[in-house]
Amino acid sequence: MPRRIRPPRRPSSALTALGLFAAARLTGAAALALAAWLGGQRPLAVLGRTWDSLWYLGIAAHGYGARTLRFGPDIVQSDLAFFPLYPALIRALRTLLPFLSGGACGLLVAWTAALAAALGIHRVAARLYGPVTASLAVVLWGLLPHAVVLSLGYTEPLLTALAAWALYAVLNGNWLWAGSLAALAGLARPNGCAVAAAVVAAALLEVLRRRGRVVPRLWTGALLAPMGWCAYVLWVGVRTGDPLGGYFTVQRHWGSSFDLGAGAARTVKELLLHGDRFAVPRTMSLLIVAAAVLLYVLLLLDRAPLPLLVYSGVLLLVAVGGSGFFESKPRFLLPAFPLLLPLAAALARTWRTRPAQALTVLGALAGFSTAYGAYLVVYAHTPL
Repeated sequence: MPRRIRPPRRPSSALTALGLFAAARLTGAAALALAAWLGGQRPLAVLGRTWDSLWYLGIAAHGYGARTLRFGPDIVQSDLAFFPLYPALIRALRTLLPFLSGGACGLLVAWTAALAAALGIHRVAARLYGPVTASLAVVLWGLLPHAVVLSLGYTEPLLTALAAWALYAVLNGNWLWAGSLAALAGLARPNGCAVAAAVVAAALLEVLRRRGRVVPRLWTGALLAPMGWCAYVLWVGVRTGDPLGGYFTVQRHWGSSFDLGAGAARTVKELLLHGDRFAVPRTMSLLIVAAAVLLYVLLLLDRAPLPLLVYSGVLLLVAVGGSGFFESKPRFLLPAFPLLLPLAAALARTWRTRPAQALTVLGALAGFSTAYGAYLVVYAHTPL
């Protein structure tokens, strides 16, 4: 009898998605490094020590209170505005690998978190839409105009990773995992409270559905979810002498507050009437925020699960309704990956019938993301 030959196993869609995501971000990082080198800057310094990265590295090295910048009586930039999980991970990694610099440790944490986030996004999307849409959602996330942030020493990859896996745990009914990951997300970024809101909303819906007859793990997870965010906000408040309002005072001194979009509206008005030296990044920010609102409407029409709607809705509300650096709003929306799911599903349908057109769209996104990311970090000189 002839020996039976098994056909080679095809790689899973998750591995394919991770490979495409890694290729996209490595290309973006290489373009950014090249632009920095041509501009007379050190590529590794640009990747690991850009804008907020310096604050996180300072906290990792010296703790809180070591750096405060004063620009007037009402503008005081304190490191208390930055949440502690990312610098804690940098410090822990620096302790384990003392031969690495703080910037290198920060990049290692951020890049690892970006890969974990990509895998989590794939798991969520595959559960709801199937493997093709899941892979395209991961690729789209890696090709967003502000996806360059995923190659820098920033906290968005960490928040997205914790959020994606927390939402995946909720969808599977793993309440303890969901609450624990949501608590960690609340220690990663101010808008990490969106993860806790999603977990609590899903838990309340389950309680209503089952008329209160739920497992104790659900209550435990729901209670755990907001603890990280609340703990840090209260700690800053106690440290500043105002337990309930101290953290929000710190944010106000940075120029950040929740004003239902009044500050953003003034910025848009000035941009449209007069323009300024940040016209290109601000125009792009305006277009991205408008696109995010439209994608949220599509997510609603698609009847996405409640946790995804609540999570994306809170992130969108914070971005649209908060004042502060208008150019940073697209970065705040980077963790809102569920907004990409309707777009990925439409692209998956195009892929099945007209693959050449789908490839053209992805190629155009890749080219624009790579070029705009390098421009944003090296040439625009605008806050990220």
